[in-house]
Amino acid sequence: MPSQFLHIANTEGKDRGVFTTEPIPANTVIEESPVIVMTATEKELLDKTLLHDYIFHWEPSAGDKGCCMALGYVPLYNHSPTANCEHSMNYEDDTIIIKTIRDIEVGEELTINYMGDWNSKEPVWFDVEE
Repeated sequence: MPSQFLHIANTEGKDRGVFTTEPIPANTVIEESPVIVMTATEKELLDKTLLHDYIFHWEPSAGDKGCCMALGYVPLYNHSPTANCEHSMNYEDDTIIIKTIRDIEVGEELTINYMGDWNSKEPVWFDVEE
């Protein structure tokens, strides 16, 4: 579940995002949310829908190319190449964990890096021109 001090608000140019009403210290778990795990075949179907932008790769073992839909606020954390949070998968409990990587100020938007590592500079799919 999301922490009580988190809330959803509109954010310029990105629709909605996750924000805090309290300061949050670095290395704080702010959310651990259950996920709905789907197969690679189901992922192919989801890739043809709007939900494509809200699912996460779910690969608990080598060669498994499934996905998951996170519950809670997880799908609403916006991407940033200079994210202030990181996300990790807990394959045993079927959850995604969001943790701060630095101190967060009141009112600040909480972001993750969609490319996996919080400091990855790899471009995300919606910024790559085809």
